[in-house]
Amino acid sequence: MNPTNDLSQPRAALHNDQVLSIVRAPRVDDVVALSRALVTGGIRVIELTFTIPQLTDLLHTAAEAASDTGAIVGAGTVRTAAQARDAVAAGARFVVTPGMGSDAADVVRAAHEGGAAVILGAFTPSEVMTATELGADLVKIFPARACGPKYLSDLRGPLPEVALVPSGGIDNGNAADYLDAGAVAVTAGTSVVAPTDVVNGRWADIGAKAAAFCADARARPMTQD
Repeated sequence: MNPTNDLSQPRAALHNDQVLSIVRAPRVDDVVALSRALVTGGIRVIELTFTIPQLTDLLHTAAEAASDTGAIVGAGTVRTAAQARDAVAAGARFVVTPGMGSDAADVVRAAHEGGAAVILGAFTPSEVMTATELGADLVKIFPARACGPKYLSDLRGPLPEVALVPSGGIDNGNAADYLDAGAVAVTAGTSVVAPTDVVNGRWADIGAKAAAFCADARARPMTQD
C-alpha cells in the first residue's frame, strides 16, 4: 500500500463537498493551475481521465502539488487493472471506471492494494449490487441523463446503504435534484471544465464555473408533499 494514500479521504471529501469534477480535454498544459482553480471554486475531488494524453505524468505532477493546491486527484475511465496500478503508482487517490467490465474485480483489488479508493461505474440494480459485492467504495450511476433523478431515488429504495454518484448530463440546473434524490455527490463535467477552457488556460473561468455549480448544487429544492 502506498503510505501517502488513504482511501477514506476521497470518500470523506465527497460526502462533505458533494461534488466531483471530471476533466476531459485534448491536453492539460498546467494541471497544477487547473487543480488550484477547481479547489478555489469549491471542488477538491478531481478526476483526470485516461482519455487525456500523458495522464500518468499529469497525475504525478498533481499529486506532488496536492499539499499546496488542496486537491484530491484520481484517475477516470479506468478499464483495466494495469491502468489502475499505473494510476495509483503515479499518485492517484482514487480510480473510476466507466462501467462494470470483466476486469472490475481486478481493478478494485489493484486500487485497494495501492491504498486508493474505487468508484465503479454501474447502471442497473444488478450492476450496483455487483459493484458493492466487489468492494467498490462508491458507485457511479452512468449515464445519469438517461433516467434522471427519479431513477436514483428508485435505486436507493432497496439499496439505501450504497453511496451513489450520478454522472453524465449533470449541470447547474439539475445537480440539486440529484442530491435531493439521495446522491452522495454529483459530477461536474464539461459544464464546469470545458475542454476549450482547459486548452486555453482559462483558469479564472473554470474557477468561477466551479463556484457557481457548487452554489447551485447545494441549494436543495423544497420537497413537495
